[in-house]
Amino acid sequence: MGRQSQGRRRALMAAAAIVSAGLGGCINIAAPDEPIVIELNINIRQEVIYRLAEDAANTIDENADIF
Repeated sequence: MGRQSQGRRRALMAAAAIVSAGLGGCINIAAPDEPIVIELNINIRQEVIYRLAEDAANTIDENADIF
């Protein structure tokens, strides 16, 4: 590339940056009037069943002669 095309490319990129900055708009951040409520529905049953299944598997492995 020649110096002239690099200069044009830089000028176009600078112009695009200036135009996009002008069209960007404003960003407003404000706290909500009411408190934020987060509802968590956690299924604990799955964890308990998993632990029981793991314990049962360990017991069977330790006492293979009984089963």
